[in-house]
Amino acid sequence: MYPMGALIINLRTNTFSPTRHLTVCIKPFRDSSGANIYLEKTGELRLLVRDGGSELGQVQCFGLEQGGLFVEATPQQDISRRTTGFQYELMNGHRGLDLRALSAPCRPCSDTEVLLAVCTSDFVVRGSIQNITHVPEQQESVIHLRVSRLHRQKTKVFQPAPEGDSHWQGHVTTLLECGVRPGPGDFLFTGHVHFGEAQLGCAPRFSDFQRMYRDAEERGLNPCEIGME
Repeated sequence: MYPMGALIINLRTNTFSPTRHLTVCIKPFRDSSGANIYLEKTGELRLLVRDGGSELGQVQCFGLEQGGLFVEATPQQDISRRTTGFQYELMNGHRGLDLRALSAPCRPCSDTEVLLAVCTSDFVVRGSIQNITHVPEQQESVIHLRVSRLHRQKTKVFQPAPEGDSHWQGHVTTLLECGVRPGPGDFLFTGHVHFGEAQLGCAPRFSDFQRMYRDAEERGLNPCEIGME
């Protein structure tokens, strides 16, 4: 609150993971104000978030080896209250500058990718598409789901439907450029949650997933088990 001067923020994990394999993603609060946020290494600065700029609320990622965060207060003409804030996540691997592009590839997943996604995703659900809302200003599409089976969810992305009919409801997001459209039938939706937002990963038709799973099961190649009923 009331930012003044500057500070350097060096992010580290509480494990012994090599820093060269870690990615930092930050998401400034939409009402963050009073400071610029830079990526800093050995005195060189690269602007990530400008005070009052269009980057507010957008996720930006960089490799941890690229440096730390340098937060510098901007000169103000008045003494009104200002608060600079952001969320951050540390993740394994190199993810580039667009978190969504890695979480929601537009191409269909291969059988191997689907089976691995079932084991490693933050959420795995069976359900159907109820509606799709396109949000051009955020470059995303919001997919509203009716879920008939919760296989896994690490956070409460999907909540019981108010009708009390043993279904759940919730929404996931994907890139607008993927051009997702409503389709009939059941799908298996997988994905990850970043900054409280569920982002779509692999989403095959459930009948296709059943085929993939049984083929892999017969060959002993399933990386994990999931109920198929």
